[in-house]
Amino acid sequence: MRSHRGIKGAFGPRSRIGGLTLIELLAVMVILVLLAGIVTTSVVKRVEEGRRAKAITDIASLESALEQYHIHAGGYPTTQQGLEALRTKPTSSPVPDQWNGPYITKQIPQDPWGSAYIYVCPGQRNEDGFDIYSLGRDGQEGGEGRDADVTNWE
Repeated sequence: MRSHRGIKGAFGPRSRIGGLTLIELLAVMVILVLLAGIVTTSVVKRVEEGRRAKAITDIASLESALEQYHIHAGGYPTTQQGLEALRTKPTSSPVPDQWNGPYITKQIPQDPWGSAYIYVCPGQRNEDGFDIYSLGRDGQEGGEGRDADVTNWE
């Protein structure tokens, strides 16, 4: 007579065939979701820091090009002439006598959030020069933290 032990031993709780229980699987999934959340948060923070760094670099490059323009033309382009005066000789008054441009060979960059840099001359903050700034992530004047403006006066 055969005993039921052989069958019970083969399929019962004593012989686990390397699988995970539902509880173990849920625990692993919770851990993975928590890790993904932490990684995503830090990546998003780094992306925003990268955008701000790019805006700072763009503004510094535009400042250098404007200084070269100033040396040759005897002044900065007006607000109306804008940053495009760095690429093509202005035709509106005051037309510079000695324009040795282009001072920037590529297109005038947009800020990392997809908007044009704002150029004002004479500047409201830099009264003897010009103001260049980006409204930042929120696209509005002012703001704090990640929404703060990126400027050439701070």
